[in-house]
Amino acid sequence: MSVSLLAQNLHGSEIIKIAGEINELKRQGQNIANLTIGDFDSNIYPIPAELKQGIVDAYANNQTNYPPADGVLDLRESVSGFLKSRFDLDYNANQILISGGSRPLIYSTYLALIDPGDKVVFPAPSWNNNHYCDLTNAEAVIIPTRPENNFMPTADEIAPHLKGAAMLALCSPLNPTGTMFTKKDLEEICDLVIAENKTRKAGEKPLYLLYDQIYSQLTFGKHVHYNPVSLRPELKDVTIFVDGASKCFAATGVRVGWGFGPANVINHMKAIVGHMGAWAPKAEQVAMAKYLRQDDFVKGYLAELKGNIQASLNTLYQGFQQLKAEGLNVDAIEPMGAIYLTIKIDYAGKTTPDGTVLKTSADTNFYLIKEAKVAFVPFAAFGTDHNTPWFRVSVGASTLQDVQELLPRIKDALSKLK
Repeated sequence: MSVSLLAQNLHGSEIIKIAGEINELKRQGQNIANLTIGDFDSNIYPIPAELKQGIVDAYANNQTNYPPADGVLDLRESVSGFLKSRFDLDYNANQILISGGSRPLIYSTYLALIDPGDKVVFPAPSWNNNHYCDLTNAEAVIIPTRPENNFMPTADEIAPHLKGAAMLALCSPLNPTGTMFTKKDLEEICDLVIAENKTRKAGEKPLYLLYDQIYSQLTFGKHVHYNPVSLRPELKDVTIFVDGASKCFAATGVRVGWGFGPANVINHMKAIVGHMGAWAPKAEQVAMAKYLRQDDFVKGYLAELKGNIQASLNTLYQGFQQLKAEGLNVDAIEPMGAIYLTIKIDYAGKTTPDGTVLKTSADTNFYLIKEAKVAFVPFAAFGTDHNTPWFRVSVGASTLQDVQELLPRIKDALSKLK
C-alpha cells in the first residue's frame, strides 16, 4: 500500500526497538533492569501528594471541558511567577503556552519557524531533533560532540554552521547525557547567535534559539543551570524555551508542559498546538496552577526527588569507576543533572561465550540484556555513529537497591567476553 514520502522516510524510535526486546524477555519470565526509558516508575517516584489531590479535586469540581488553546490563564500566570522566582525571567501570560507535555512545544516550534530546506543546527547526541527535522523537511546540520567536553557542544564546534541557519536547538541538562553547559560555554554560544543575527537584513528571518530546559530543576552538587536570556537579555526576542512539569515533578503522565518566548512566535505555536489538539487536560492544568504557587511544597518535593535521583546516579557512577579501576574497558561521566548517567562500554570486536562477535554498541547492549539482565540505550539512538561505545542510563524507574544489584551482573557479563 502506498503511503506518503514522509511516512516512508521517517525513522522509528530506536528506544522502542530496545523496549520490544525487553518486553519479549519479560514475557518469557525474565526480570530485566530497564534503564532505557526517560521516565519514572510512579510507585518509586510518585508525583507530589498536593498535586495529586489537586487533580482529584479538579475532576470532582467538573473541570473536564476544553481548556483555552494557549492554556488556562491561571496556570500561565502561575508559570510566570514560577519562572520569575526560579530564574528571574520576566514572561507574562501571553508569552507562555501550555501543552500536553513538552513534545508538542518542540514540534510546534519547528512548525512555526522552519520551512522545508531550512537549516537546523543541533548537537549529537541529542533527543529527537533528527526526527523533527524529518517531520518538517529541514536540513539537519548535526554537530558531533566529544566526551572531553561532556558531550556538550562548544562555540568553536557550532560557529562554522550558523551562517544562513534558521534555528539552533540546544538542551541543558542534556538528554541523553545528563551533562550541562558551563556559564562560559553557553555565553560563548549566545554571542555567536547575537553576532550572526547582526548580519541578517531587515525582514530576513533571524537565527532562532530553541532551548530545552525540561530538566532544569534537577541539578546536582556544584552544577548550576544557566539559560541564554539571563546571560544575554538581547536574545529574548529569538529564544523559545521548552519546559514543564514532566521531569521535575516526576509527572510524565500528567502531561503539563509550558513553552515561553516572544509573543508573536508563541501565538503561532498556539494555533498549531490547537489544531493538533495537543493541549494539557484541563483538570491537570487547574491543579498545576495551584501547586506551583505552594512554594514550600515545591521546594520540599524537589529536595527529596533530587536527593534520591542523585544517590542512584552517584552509586552507578562510582560503580563504573570501580569497574574501570579493576581493568574493565568502561568509563562514566560525573552526574550533573537530569535522571541520566553517561557510561562507556567499549567491547566492540569481543566475542561472547556462544561465539558471537559484538560489532556495534547495539550488539553490546543486547548482550547485556540477555547476559546481565540490564538494558541501556546506545548513543546511536540519539544521532551518533553506531560504533560509538557510549550509552545513556536512566535511573527514574529503578530503586537504589536495583542499581546496586546490577553492577555485579555487569562485571560478570563483561568478564566473560574474549
